[in-house]
Amino acid sequence: MSTTQGVRHAIDHATPADRTPVTLHADALESTAPEYLRDLKFELANEDYLPAELVVDADFPEDSSLSTQAEADRLRTYVRAAAFLGVGTLRVDVASVADETKVRPALDACAERARRDGVRFTVDGPISLT
Repeated sequence: MSTTQGVRHAIDHATPADRTPVTLHADALESTAPEYLRDLKFELANEDYLPAELVVDADFPEDSSLSTQAEADRLRTYVRAAAFLGVGTLRVDVASVADETKVRPALDACAERARRDGVRFTVDGPISLT
């Protein structure tokens, strides 16, 4: 069975949940530590909230492989957080990009990591994924 058929089959047998989808903002998270995320996930469920999207601000203002890698590493921590929380989409809002040839592969790698973790990875701003 293809993934599309699997999704369709799962949805055909689903029932509506009485939970409110919410978009979480990375800057509002106190931590990405598993202990904190576990408690947050429990409290969101306890209040009937469903974390549907996590939004992270990113910036690549320097033409430097090291700073690009550091920002990509930070984004990967949010990929893990999104997967842990059961968030469907991680949206990265990029403010600036000094060198697309350095940033695009880093974002593509983050997107691949997110896909492997079951999280949709989107980018808004002056750069797009390949």
